[in-house]
Amino acid sequence: MLQEIAIADAYGAGFEFAAPEIIATHNNLHDYVPHQLYGMLGNYTDDTQMSLALSELLISNSDWTALNIANQFVRCFKRDPRQGYSKGFYSLLTQVEDGQQLLDSIRAISTRNGAAMRSVPLGVLANKHQLLAYAKQQAIITHNTAIGIASSRAVALSAHFGLYQLGDVSQLPAFLQSEEVGDWNYDWQHTVTVEAFDTVSAALSCLLRHDNQADLLQSCVALSGDTDSVAAIAVGIASCFTSYSKNLPEHLKQTLNEPQYGMAYLAELDKQLLAKVSSLVHT
Repeated sequence: MLQEIAIADAYGAGFEFAAPEIIATHNNLHDYVPHQLYGMLGNYTDDTQMSLALSELLISNSDWTALNIANQFVRCFKRDPRQGYSKGFYSLLTQVEDGQQLLDSIRAISTRNGAAMRSVPLGVLANKHQLLAYAKQQAIITHNTAIGIASSRAVALSAHFGLYQLGDVSQLPAFLQSEEVGDWNYDWQHTVTVEAFDTVSAALSCLLRHDNQADLLQSCVALSGDTDSVAAIAVGIASCFTSYSKNLPEHLKQTLNEPQYGMAYLAELDKQLLAKVSSLVHT
């Protein structure tokens, strides 16, 4: 899960709001492409780093409180500062020292995709009521809006649907509708903005069109716009379905440019995170 999110995020980051000719020329899964603004190459962004924060908190079995979640966001950023966050949130994270300062300083009125992009790991939660509560709690820290909460819940439930083998990918829209978080555009075909509705719609649309992660990743990038968030969400969800071919190129795994919190670290976190599911699915 986390390995796939990181690779998709790092690959998509090279095409984030890039010119169409760059996407047309380089979206072939051969290599990572430098980020058009920051120049980083093969590095994941806030999508993955914040997913790690929530994953580590889930694994620790600590209380799922606003303060603990905020502390995790600050801790993960401080230990490994990186670009990719929105300018305002990046500036805030550099200024605060802990979660309490973050909670005291932030205006959580955003309708953008930040709450959704980090929600795939919540799919490991077996109890849907708990999942919905956890998704809302983490969303309201930064995106205390109806669409922010709904986007987090939809992404988490999508991952849950796959992990607990509740149906085929094609049945996902009906499942989300039954959970009252299904009002997305499942035929998204144009440039993706940073708004939560657009990003989740694009990720789910791409997910439904394919059956393997390689084609899925390319299709997320081909839409253009906020390619890293769309890719991280879509490929992260895809990793939860046994029917989805896990065929991301090996060289993208080997060249992920993360010496501290890279593939080995992600693999260990994945092992601990998915253990919460496997013991339940197979009993």
